Amino acid sequence: MSHFERFIAEASSAAGQTDALLLALTVVSVLVVGGISLTIAVFAVRWHAGSKAPRGPVPDRSRVAEGLWIGIPLLVFLGIFIWAAVLFHQLRTPPPGALAIDVVAKQWMWKIQHPDGQREINELHIPVNRPIELVMTSQDVIHSFFVPAFRIKQDVLPGRYTTLSFTPIRTGRYQLFCAEFCGTNHSEMRGTVIVMSPSAFSDWLAANPGEGSLADQGAALFREYGCSGCHGASSTVHAPKLNGLYGHPVMLANGTQVTADARYIRDSILLPASQVAAGYTPIMPSFKGQVSEEDILKLVAYIRSLSVAENQP
Repeated sequence: MSHFERFIAEASSAAGQTDALLLALTVVSVLVVGGISLTIAVFAVRWHAGSKAPRGPVPDRSRVAEGLWIGIPLLVFLGIFIWAAVLFHQLRTPPPGALAIDVVAKQWMWKIQHPDGQREINELHIPVNRPIELVMTSQDVIHSFFVPAFRIKQDVLPGRYTTLSFTPIRTGRYQLFCAEFCGTNHSEMRGTVIVMSPSAFSDWLAANPGEGSLADQGAALFREYGCSGCHGASSTVHAPKLNGLYGHPVMLANGTQVTADARYIRDSILLPASQVAAGYTPIMPSFKGQVSEEDILKLVAYIRSLSVAENQP
């Protein structure tokens, strides 16, 4: 497969839907613009100054014609909007069992962390036909994770998490780009996504052992930073328990409700007073400036593992 073929290949489950959506929007736009332009041209030629075209009284308005002229384009474009919204939701809602991989963008590289502790820079190894969930953040400025062959692109922002979900459907090597100007060496912030067969991916994991899983590393950090003193099972401090927390709704002191996802946990570590759980006082100190983005992702992985263990029979 040539470089150009790899670039335009439909290599993810989202690629075909994205191409079809783009084609539908292009066709409808061409028809609408072409129809309006043709109407303007016909009227300009037929009724130009000095033409012999009849200029009788203006006919009475037709509410049916007006309704069709407004209603049909409205329904067509509303249908395209709904189609795009469904696709957008799918790309940001990982299915159960998705392989969660952390991505940290930095001028000018992509830093990848796998659940079992494997780490990569500017390369992402993933298995074919398995849903993938990318949890992404930036250490400095705004970047954008863009894989043309997958038809996926998502801004990666400092100070928050963005997610992207897709399923690779073809093995091969595919280009990864930063699609947001991020500084002097922006054009060099490139990488490769390597889609492998399940057996080859298992062999790659075995050949590249990490320093323990992210959850295990997060558990060590949890103890190192003293989190277990308040949130541990045997703690006497009145603090929220973390077992079974991840992925579940949390009532806040201000009466609102949020989902305990990676974003919520990150904010709870760095900005604990911003979303105080109902029934608790805001006594947790902020760890802003003390914990790196990579360590926060490890802590998130550990808290997430507590929910997985809680739900297992």
